[in-house]
Amino acid sequence: MSSAQKASPGASDRLDGETYVIGVDYGTLSGRAVVVRVCDGAELGNGVFEYPHAVVTDTLPGGTERLPADWALQVPNDYREVLRHAVPAALRDAGVDPSRVVGIGTDFTACTMVPTAADGTPLNELEQFAGRPHAYVKLWRHHAAQPQADRINKLAAERGEPWLPRYGGLISSEWEFAKGLQLLEEDPEVYAAMEHWVEAADWIVWQLTGEYVRNACTAGYKGIYQDGQYPSEDFLAALNPDFRDFVAAKVRHRIGQLGEAAGRLSEEAAGWTGLPAGIAVAVGNVDAHVTAPAARAVEPGQMVAIMGTSTCHVMNGRGLSDVPGMCGVVDGGILAGRWGYEAGQSGVGDIFGWFVKNGVPAAYSEAAAARGIGVHEYLTELAAKQQIGEHGLIALDWHSGNRSVLVDHELSGVMVGQTLATKPEDTYRALLEATAFGTRTIVEAFNGSGVPVEELIIAGGLVKNQLLMQIYADVTGLPLSTVGSAQAPALGSAIHAAVAAGAYADVTAAAEAMGAQPADVYSPIAENVEAYNQLFAEYTTLHDYFGRGGNDVMHRLKALQRTALRNAPGTDATGPAVEPETHATATASTGAPAGEAAGAAS
Repeated sequence: MSSAQKASPGASDRLDGETYVIGVDYGTLSGRAVVVRVCDGAELGNGVFEYPHAVVTDTLPGGTERLPADWALQVPNDYREVLRHAVPAALRDAGVDPSRVVGIGTDFTACTMVPTAADGTPLNELEQFAGRPHAYVKLWRHHAAQPQADRINKLAAERGEPWLPRYGGLISSEWEFAKGLQLLEEDPEVYAAMEHWVEAADWIVWQLTGEYVRNACTAGYKGIYQDGQYPSEDFLAALNPDFRDFVAAKVRHRIGQLGEAAGRLSEEAAGWTGLPAGIAVAVGNVDAHVTAPAARAVEPGQMVAIMGTSTCHVMNGRGLSDVPGMCGVVDGGILAGRWGYEAGQSGVGDIFGWFVKNGVPAAYSEAAAARGIGVHEYLTELAAKQQIGEHGLIALDWHSGNRSVLVDHELSGVMVGQTLATKPEDTYRALLEATAFGTRTIVEAFNGSGVPVEELIIAGGLVKNQLLMQIYADVTGLPLSTVGSAQAPALGSAIHAAVAAGAYADVTAAAEAMGAQPADVYSPIAENVEAYNQLFAEYTTLHDYFGRGGNDVMHRLKALQRTALRNAPGTDATGPAVEPETHATATASTGAPAGEAAGAAS
């Protein structure tokens, strides 16, 4: 056990049923805290706090100017408020003595970036930058850095940068370097004032401890940190001469390994949370990656999909392989001693929510209300009565762009087959199926690259939809189980807190003792698998036609949209419009020709 993992005296001896840890899961719209018993992982109490500012996509708080398209910001003080409200609420709900809590762990969405001053103060909290969009948190789904991502990808491919294959051949606009380059080029004054470019996962730990420690997970997956190195100064200068010292001046910092203690809870943070000062605070982590131990799914072949507004797919592998379009592979990125793989879909629950908000007539809402159920439940009931293919539709799940395997956030949604007879439940089921096809595309990419996927384990709010879970089992042809925890990421963070506090020797041991058992198990139904194979072939044809250069209409539409929004009154539009051909050039670096089945390219 490392010195960083050692807890307060006697912590490892206090597994008597009265030793607890706290896990805090920071999502897209809220933060959730869970009190967990160290000896067996029992979840005893929870608290939730919704961010007052939610996701800022229109105007800044107190502002009037419209943000450009594809921006998604957050207000960092909302994250502190989670500590002030959700943690005390969880303690009250559990009814435990706070003095028996030995550690706290946190996880966050990623890549969510905070520009800060030297002491960790977010720049938007400085008076001179309160009205500057680039001074705020750039949420994971901030996709306005696609032009910068395209340039990074093109240059890296031309130079044969050795780190590029570790990310499936393409860097995402969601990630640290693309967002940082956008900041430099669109607001150099804010960039110059920024002392640290900090993952929110590390910023919240900084708030808890007073110490800034980068976590190995996001450094590897989102910060292009491979084999002990970031991209070179020469590479960065070739992107923009003023970007040369980005790593040295803004990014490089001490990296903490997963399960270690980043520090101790400060007196100030103890006051916020009601927890004892001095307890262990685990190194930060990502919501998806902490979920694998919570699900006891740490063996190769077990793919964990955390399904919420988006979906992140993570799994451990025995060795290193290059998987086209994956988000990354990192040594120890999930569990020490294993190569951790990540892929994902940028829109899942968001797509279903968008449709219910914008595409369902009032009569359906009234019928659901009369039944005392939600509109999602009502549509699911209607959709479940259909035979596979009965609705005559096929959709592409790109309403928030494509994260894997195309890594292109200029892509957009498609629905083929609608007629005057198409009903809302038809469209809803087609969207459910489209997200399952997206997951199968990812699974096939892994299988085709020598990283076999043998089972799916699902966590997140969408596991309650039994129709959706059966569709995923049938579409992928894989056995599927759901995690028996309503707050799996928070449980995973609590597991890491227990290791940081010294209660267990490592994350594997803690997961075995504290991880959740499966809740529901779904097996593929043979006739459904065959029917979905036919629909998946149609999905793949559309996927490759619109996503691999067969028709770049989506990129042209995005460029036209940006131009229109730039010319709209009251828009704070910064940065150039995307040239339609830019991303098509970048995606060619994957070596996947148009028309080739997704996942088969290598």
